[in-house]
Amino acid sequence: MISAGDIRKGITFVYEGDVYQVIDFQHVKPGKGAAFVRTKIKNVMTGTIKDVTLNPSEKFERANIETKEMQYLYNDGELYYFMDNETYEQLPLEREAVEDSIKFLKENDTATIRFYKGKPFEVMAPNFVELEVVETEPGVKGDTATGATKPATVETGYTLNVPLFVNIGDIIRIDTRTGEYMSRI
Repeated sequence: MISAGDIRKGITFVYEGDVYQVIDFQHVKPGKGAAFVRTKIKNVMTGTIKDVTLNPSEKFERANIETKEMQYLYNDGELYYFMDNETYEQLPLEREAVEDSIKFLKENDTATIRFYKGKPFEVMAPNFVELEVVETEPGVKGDTATGATKPATVETGYTLNVPLFVNIGDIIRIDTRTGEYMSRI
């Protein structure tokens, strides 16, 4: 059991019969009246997000979430296929389950998949990935001190802003949590 006062970002719990993950929370202590917890929670199965105000003394059942490292194999146009590295079973997932992380995954990359009662609900890319730049404007020699950026597309199709000195063919490190450029490799 977990009390509403102990809620933190990322925690999963059972609320009104469904499993929710905390996206954001705020402990509020008004000058008058009792304290409360204002939270934004996401249903892990349907993806719906709602804002809820909880009493800090309320108790909820903690949801047991399983995680597995799986290898991304390929996309057949509709489904994305992942393979369990221990049993070699293939798991097809729909676009909704992978849309946040697939832009950072190449074929044969490893991803973490989260399950609730055997049903997958989230695919997480590694925190940092190294991808090749396939499209960007040419950099101007000597124009590196301004901190200016330009758009670049990496091999997975994801577009982000990079410094002017990054060119086509360069390998760059990307933080998948923010989607931002970290460094050139």
